[in-house]
Amino acid sequence: MSRANRTDHIRLTSHPEPGRKAAFPIHWGAADARARGPIVGTVSRTGDRNVIGSHGGSYAMYRALAVSAGALDPIRRPDLTNTFPAATIGPFEQWRDPAKIVALDPWGHLVAENFRPEITEGADIRPSIAVTRARLDLPEIREALAAKRLRADGDVVHANGSVSVVKIAIDPVWHLPGLAARFGTGETELRRTLFEQTAGMFPELVTRPDMKVFLPPIGGTTVYLFGDVTKLPDHRTKITCRVHDECNGSDVFGSDICTCRPYLIHGIEESARGAQEGGLGLVVYNRKEGRALGEVTKFLVYNARKRQEDGDAAAAYFERTECVAGVQDARFQQLMPDTIHWLGLKRIDRFLSMSDMKYDAMTSQGIDIVERVPIPLELIPADAHVEIAAKKAAGYYSTDIAPEKDVNGVVGRSLEKY
Repeated sequence: MSRANRTDHIRLTSHPEPGRKAAFPIHWGAADARARGPIVGTVSRTGDRNVIGSHGGSYAMYRALAVSAGALDPIRRPDLTNTFPAATIGPFEQWRDPAKIVALDPWGHLVAENFRPEITEGADIRPSIAVTRARLDLPEIREALAAKRLRADGDVVHANGSVSVVKIAIDPVWHLPGLAARFGTGETELRRTLFEQTAGMFPELVTRPDMKVFLPPIGGTTVYLFGDVTKLPDHRTKITCRVHDECNGSDVFGSDICTCRPYLIHGIEESARGAQEGGLGLVVYNRKEGRALGEVTKFLVYNARKRQEDGDAAAAYFERTECVAGVQDARFQQLMPDTIHWLGLKRIDRFLSMSDMKYDAMTSQGIDIVERVPIPLELIPADAHVEIAAKKAAGYYSTDIAPEKDVNGVVGRSLEKY
């Protein structure tokens, strides 16, 4: 089936066709979706493409395999009937500020509404954001009900322990000029580095300066909203927020070497409680496994930490990561606030994080944080105290440790308390 819809001629897109005018120009930060223009990353009609990369992020590779195997027609267009968002998000004023949102398409969930096939002459334009409703069913929430830390209200938290949420999936959409500005570099330098560090996978990064948008082959973000989503535009609404970076071993399988699942569950519980008190809860889950260094690197670091001469120690926690990966942390939270901007938020009342990187990224983007909430000590697994001690010593936020001076008068933080 797929081969019948494919010619033998390979069409290169690494250079623009002479004299060809862009079918769908993009005006990043425009006042509405149609003025901004659609994001077209499909390959069925190459002349329509106005971005580098393709829809679906890392999953584009699986789509290619499906086409190669003959299971997927490469020119098939999705039927978007009844896929419209299950809750209204936006538009907000931040969507019209090209400096506020550079890593996602703020109109990505409204494609079916704004770019119907009859308007776009049949171009294959796909959503990069989907909004649905769901329930979370977690054993820790049932334990919180039993311990009376939470109560069932039948709206947010149900008697069986499930929690109602609005769930939002976001694929990355990078506006390269804005991305470069966010990282304090030039667009040309950014493009060249992306090209070189992906082994030349995307030649258009260096040959197509007319294409300003890149769909990177990386994981995206899932947002969980707790409470009445119609309160988002009301800036009096009290917001409880946990921004969480993926840790498959802990989040899914309960590995006890880190605090990731306990902090995630703490964020869910506090978000549900905040919603019950009339506010909104927010958990932002970013696919940045192993501090964006990957799971293979993370497991190598685990081995190195456990096998070093003096055993696993807080003093060498970050050093061992740098020895293996060359850097302590590659998450670089500069892009993280885009999701908060997309939700129209200007203030976080309770920020459930100890991370100075996340806090600095938020505040540098003009988002006020009223209260920072560290993980309760009783939630830290026994094997994860090394991690917490190292993070506190490195300057992560804590309410139970004060700076101390060593024998030379240098301000530091004692690790012996942990």
